[in-house]
Amino acid sequence: MKIYIKPKNNLGRWAIWLIVIVPILFYTGMSFVSFYEFVPAGKTILQDVISRPGVALPMVLGFLSGIVAFICGLVDIIKKKDYSILVIFATIFGFLVLLWVLAQFLFP
Repeated sequence: MKIYIKPKNNLGRWAIWLIVIVPILFYTGMSFVSFYEFVPAGKTILQDVISRPGVALPMVLGFLSGIVAFICGLVDIIKKKDYSILVIFATIFGFLVLLWVLAQFLFP
């Protein structure tokens, strides 16, 4: 078993790029908070997307990107046997994003 730094397969590349996009989308969403200073947050995600789309949409897309990166990385590791360091990092980070989203739904 050889461990590489960069991935050998497209799924691993997708996982890495999706993980790179996550903090960019989070930063974009947080930069719009000052525009919605006097708009109250919605009680659900859908209400928040409707009332504050500049904040909510990039955040939701960031979470989805992290979850999809976890799935791509996991499939790449298990099925394609790609044990590159960046894919393993992207999979772990995507798993943490998935845990955070699940915790938000299970314990609001």
